[in-house]
Amino acid sequence: MCSSDLAEAPPGADEDRVRRGRVLRFPRDHGAHPGSAIEWWYLTGALWPAGADTTAQPPRWGFQLTFFRSATGLAATLPGRLAPRQLLFAHVAVTDLTRRQHRHEQRLARWNGESTEGVAWASREDTGVRLGRWVLLRNGPLRQGQPVPMYSVSVPADALALSLSVAPRHNGPALLLQGEQGFSRKGPAEAQASHYYSVPQLHAAGDLQVGGERFADVQGVAWLDHEWSDHLLAPEAQGWDWIGMNLDDGSALTAFQLRRRDGGVLWTGGSWRDPQGRLRVFGPDELRWTPGRTWSSPASGARYPVAWQLDTPVGRFGVRSMLDDQEMDSRASTGTTYWEGLSALDDAQGRRVGWGYLEMTGYQGRLAL
Repeated sequence: MCSSDLAEAPPGADEDRVRRGRVLRFPRDHGAHPGSAIEWWYLTGALWPAGADTTAQPPRWGFQLTFFRSATGLAATLPGRLAPRQLLFAHVAVTDLTRRQHRHEQRLARWNGESTEGVAWASREDTGVRLGRWVLLRNGPLRQGQPVPMYSVSVPADALALSLSVAPRHNGPALLLQGEQGFSRKGPAEAQASHYYSVPQLHAAGDLQVGGERFADVQGVAWLDHEWSDHLLAPEAQGWDWIGMNLDDGSALTAFQLRRRDGGVLWTGGSWRDPQGRLRVFGPDELRWTPGRTWSSPASGARYPVAWQLDTPVGRFGVRSMLDDQEMDSRASTGTTYWEGLSALDDAQGRRVGWGYLEMTGYQGRLAL
């Protein structure tokens, strides 16, 4: 990433439209883009109890926190802070591997697309999203001349709670611009694209409450994605499969495929960043996802591959879920059901080399938000 990618956007500039060649500018592009149709900030991670040997023991918990923003197409000329120009919704989930349980909650509120006051808002200046008492903020200091993301998470919910500080684990590059310097194709048409960056290899620390029990000083490794687009899916697409994996050696692996309605592959993409920060972006014909073992949800009836073989230009990997039932029923907010869960990454010899999250959508019908 060159230094110009980190420049601050001119005040009042229209930076919301997704287009090839647009330079992502920070901290502005950490913030919301209400002129685009849909956007999300997505934080996942694996957590261990205080004092655990994270190199020798599997994690005790996995967590997911996602804030979504969706333009309604309504009230564009209606003044006032209650004009429902945008919807904000959020999902939080914790997987407890000891108890073999997956708990999740969701929230939904309207936002006028402008105000940063009240119970629901998203800042245009930097990462700052609030939905009631659920908050994700970026408050990073400068380190070695670069903005280093330092995130704070506060999510008090009924069945679970998270209070975390999140910062880079290493001194290398923090931001990973996906695709062509942050322009990420999601289909054969030019318009089927998003602006997309990741912040892998994050250290998470704080407190966790789940199942009525509080755990202090938990720690782990996390991953953040921020993406915005005008097109959620190509018309012929059914859903997608995606992974974001932090490897033990400091590498980061992103991979996704969009599936057609007939089960074929429409598009693939992703990237590999090695421990030295060198980036290899994958082309649309360079990945092959091969499903393995499946699990059928008793709640939705959907059948998900919970193990995959993934062939990439940098090698073959295995992806395996750490708990089969990590399905998210979000019909009360996004209107869909999907699978999102803590997973292990194995190398070609079957040795575990990383932890991360696997996401699978469109298995209970075409994804729609």
